[in-house]
Amino acid sequence: MNISSELLEQMVGHALEDPENEVCGVVAWRIDPAGADRPASADRVYRATNIHASPLRFEIHPDELLKLWNACQEDGCDLGAIYHSHVRSDPYPSQTDINFATKWPGVEWIIVGLAGEEPEVRCYSIEDGEVRDVPLQVR
Repeated sequence: MNISSELLEQMVGHALEDPENEVCGVVAWRIDPAGADRPASADRVYRATNIHASPLRFEIHPDELLKLWNACQEDGCDLGAIYHSHVRSDPYPSQTDINFATKWPGVEWIIVGLAGEEPEVRCYSIEDGEVRDVPLQVR
């Protein structure tokens, strides 16, 4: 995924606002018209509310998720990624994340890890339970 440093900072800033609980949101993206061999470009970050307010899991209420998906569409984008934070562990998908990803095929997963001294952001594709690293190209 191709993402600006500003959008990346928005996600990290969101995570740092509540370092005790997982935060979440979505990333709208545009597919590069030059072809599928080029990464999508993140266009906008939309914050969401973690209905669990929990350090161990996140969930966006279905009504809010539909509203965010509609906002992406209205802005001429697609919902390209779901982001959330891990407050106690590395930014790698948990089994809960992997299970949740089955509901969102084709969507990338961005995780902001807060367990270290500095936040670490990683991106993944999760298809059929298989986790693949997706390079974050920060511009």
